Amino acid sequence: MSEAEETKVEESQPEGSPENGAVEEESKEEKTEEKADSEANEKEEKVEADEKTDGEKEAAKCPEPDKKLFKEQFILFSKFGDKTSDGKCIKLSQSDKWFKQAKVIDGKKVSTTDTGIAFRKISKNSPKLSFVEWNKYLDEIANNKKMDVNKIKTDLVNCGKPGFSGATSVVKSSAVDRLTDTSRYGGTHKQRFDSAGKGKGKAGREEVSKKDGYVTGFKQA
Repeated sequence: MSEAEETKVEESQPEGSPENGAVEEESKEEKTEEKADSEANEKEEKVEADEKTDGEKEAAKCPEPDKKLFKEQFILFSKFGDKTSDGKCIKLSQSDKWFKQAKVIDGKKVSTTDTGIAFRKISKNSPKLSFVEWNKYLDEIANNKKMDVNKIKTDLVNCGKPGFSGATSVVKSSAVDRLTDTSRYGGTHKQRFDSAGKGKGKAGREEVSKKDGYVTGFKQA
């Protein structure tokens, strides 16, 4: 069959023939797949851009704390509870105490299980870490928990000296006022306070003898 005859046969096929319908379906499927791929790529690019933006914001919010203050805190906590420590290395228990005081260990995002695993990984079963090694340990915690290491360091610097827990607030309530009102006390409890509500001490608890008599010159044995 010549080319002219083949062309005439193709032109003679109706538009709604099965062959033309199959070609159209294939074309639609290809367009649908291309659209889906394009949308998926756009979503991935948006997520990456958002993550990058969040990371930049976080980095901007949390600059690195003062290195001198941070090292001083390390020395204080590495000596805390250990009279033999020279402040050059820190134990896991001391580090956890520091983390708890700084609220880094909160029982939710970071726990003592997390710190124990990271500590053993860096220390390789050694009971203590040097300052350099301990900084690697902080990086390990930050990476595992998707946290900013500078934010952790800042909290550790700002938590105060070992054992500092802030000022104790006094609770004010009607119940406390009622229970501490000495004018309402009765019996022997009332005798323990003077008219101003101040405690008398031992004189309010015990009957103290004055060691004098009823007549001149009498002395109690």
